[in-house]
Amino acid sequence: MKTAHAAVVAIPPQDVWAPIQAIRERYDRHAQRWMPHVTLLYPFRPRAMFDQAEPALRRACAALPSFAATLGELRFFPHGRERFTIWLAPEPAESFVRLQRALQEQFPDCDDASRHGSGFVPHLSVGQATGRDQLAERLTELRAGWRQLAFEVRAVALIWREGEEPFQVDRSVPLG
Repeated sequence: MKTAHAAVVAIPPQDVWAPIQAIRERYDRHAQRWMPHVTLLYPFRPRAMFDQAEPALRRACAALPSFAATLGELRFFPHGRERFTIWLAPEPAESFVRLQRALQEQFPDCDDASRHGSGFVPHLSVGQATGRDQLAERLTELRAGWRQLAFEVRAVALIWREGEEPFQVDRSVPLG
């Protein structure tokens, strides 16, 4: 059983949020729904099942060490009809892919994030654009002002929301 009201994510520490949120507040229509995050499993089990899911998450996370990450390059996904999502590329991508794969092995039905043609692509969404001109303008502006952020990925978070309320962290599961 999966729900769009729950996810497993990697959340950068709040001390690096300010420049991310500055972009999201301008360009991300979901800025109030989600905290800055890299989605690992979404949709996920309902919050009522988090206690049941936690041992499998702990097994997966215990097998992987924490790792240093950066948010450097701004990229985009096309969605057809001239709609685009702008995102920061977390590096090293391989560490996020390995983490996502380990989690998905514990929850094989939670494969939505890896079902795309290119598989799982780690990303931290910061906005949307409609039309190639708007995309080009936003990317030019954002790339000119963006400075790489570094942080440590030490845990994954189980997040949930009620109705249309913003997502909130229920618990974190440490790596290593």
